[in-house]
Amino acid sequence: MRTSVDRDAVSLATAAPAMRTSVTSKADAIRVLLVEDDPIYRDTLVDELSKQGFDLQSISDSASLLAALDAAVNTDVIVLHCDLPNTSGIDLLVMLRQQGVNVPVVLLAGQALPAQECLAFDSGAADVVGRSRGVGVLARRLRTVIKASKHAEQPQSDTAMICGKLLLRPDVSRAYWNNVDLGLTLGEYKIVDLLASNAGRYVTYRAIYDRMHYAGFVAGSGDHGYRSNVRSCIKRMRSKFCRCDPEFDEIKNYARFGYLWCQRAQDDRSLRPHSGDLSG
Repeated sequence: MRTSVDRDAVSLATAAPAMRTSVTSKADAIRVLLVEDDPIYRDTLVDELSKQGFDLQSISDSASLLAALDAAVNTDVIVLHCDLPNTSGIDLLVMLRQQGVNVPVVLLAGQALPAQECLAFDSGAADVVGRSRGVGVLARRLRTVIKASKHAEQPQSDTAMICGKLLLRPDVSRAYWNNVDLGLTLGEYKIVDLLASNAGRYVTYRAIYDRMHYAGFVAGSGDHGYRSNVRSCIKRMRSKFCRCDPEFDEIKNYARFGYLWCQRAQDDRSLRPHSGDLSG
């Protein structure tokens, strides 16, 4: 004959298993603004990422995002679907940068092709994640992007930097040559800032690529595949400088090592030191 204790044991064993969730206060949660037009996939992401401690706000199209720039600015990371109707995720990213939204942006791709990834990174994307990678991978990549973003913000200030004809405005991530806005993407601005801050010293391909994304970021083909991405980005940057000044020749290349801003920084109090890692 079973005792009451036995009956209690049976009832506990047959009951539905309790779900264990991590307790994260909303104030400490990473704020994610999701722009996704597929309602089923959008609801799935909101549900799964919320369970992993993210604070989600979702928008279904590009027009709604551009009409809610305050929400975009007051978030930690924006997740954009690459193939939004009417406006692609990459075009929308460029629009956000032009509106002064410098929040890290991660693009969601149905199939992340190398050419699409390169274009996304050159446009200022922090990362590109294929949908097939799953929510768990996306969550980890978002945390990595946020960690890198917060680390990069620490040594920066709002003080403008002058290096010869170059003026850098970190408060708005804009670069000017002879007082003309170069129209650099966020990724290009980061590279110019790194090179000019170390004027007269070569900066490695790896350090440049890390500044474009985050330390240890992997992309491209092979162990040194990232070099082609750096070279193509430097080429586009040079063309923008040359449109303003056909005689521009400040960026020098040291084959298989890196690049140098050859004009030494002027002795000006507006110069600020750079503490980036220049190791290869």
